[in-house]
Amino acid sequence: MDSTLTRDAFLGGRITLAQPAQGYRAGVDPVLLAASVPAKPGQSVLELGCGAGTAMFCLAARVPGLALTGIEVQPAYAALARQNAADNGFPAEVITGDLAQMPEALRARRFDHVLANPPYFDRRAGIAAAQAEREAALGEMTPLEAWVAGAAKRCAPKGYVSFIHRAERLPELLALISARLGSVQALPLIPRRGRAARLVIVRARQGGRTEFRLLDGLVMHEGDTHPGDRENYSTAMTAILRHGAALEFPA
Repeated sequence: MDSTLTRDAFLGGRITLAQPAQGYRAGVDPVLLAASVPAKPGQSVLELGCGAGTAMFCLAARVPGLALTGIEVQPAYAALARQNAADNGFPAEVITGDLAQMPEALRARRFDHVLANPPYFDRRAGIAAAQAEREAALGEMTPLEAWVAGAAKRCAPKGYVSFIHRAERLPELLALISARLGSVQALPLIPRRGRAARLVIVRARQGGRTEFRLLDGLVMHEGDTHPGDRENYSTAMTAILRHGAALEFPA
C-alpha cells in the first residue's frame, strides 16, 4: 500500500477505508451523520464534499442497495473515494467538482437524501491548518450558504437533507436551512451528561410542513470525566460506531 495512506476500519471492521496518513482524516463525525440518515434500500444518496467517502460508505454498509453519488472538489480525495468504493464493493459515482458551481452531471438530478459534513471553521476568525488538504476539509472556503443551497436544489420532493456541524454554527445553519426546507429537526451531540453540545445534526425535508423541533441530545460518553486511556462511549454510541446501528431521531 502507498506509504502516504493508511487503511482504517470503521463500524467494527465492516468497512475499511484508505485515508491520507497526513492531512484530513475522518473521525466519528461522518459516521454519526451516516447513522442519522433515514435511507431505505433502493433510494438515491448524494454526499456533498464526500472526501474519501466515509459518510456515504458507512451509510451503504447499514442500508443495502443505495444508489450512491459523491461530489468532491479535491481530486486526490475524489480518487480515494473511488478506490474505497471499489475496495468495499459499493457501486458509487464520485464526481470531481465544486458544489458552489455544480457540475452539469448533477444539475438536472434530484436525490432522496443529500448529506454533508462541511468544513466547520469560519476562517474570518481562526488559524488555518498547516496542510493544504487538511485546511480545505476544516476551513470554510465555500460559504455555508452555498452548501445549504446546493443540498436543497439537489433534494427530491419529500426527500431529506442532513448536515452535521459545530453547535456554535447552529443559528446560522438553521436560518439557512429554514429558508429553503421544512420539517427541520436538530439533534445535539453531547460529550457527557451536563456538558454543552459541541456538535449538532440537522435534518430537514423538501416540502416539509411540520414545526421546528429541538430534540433530546445523544450523550456520547459515559460518566462525568474520561477514565484514562480507554474508550468509554455510551451504549448508543458503541452500537453506532462498532455495530453500524442507526442513530434514530426521537419520535
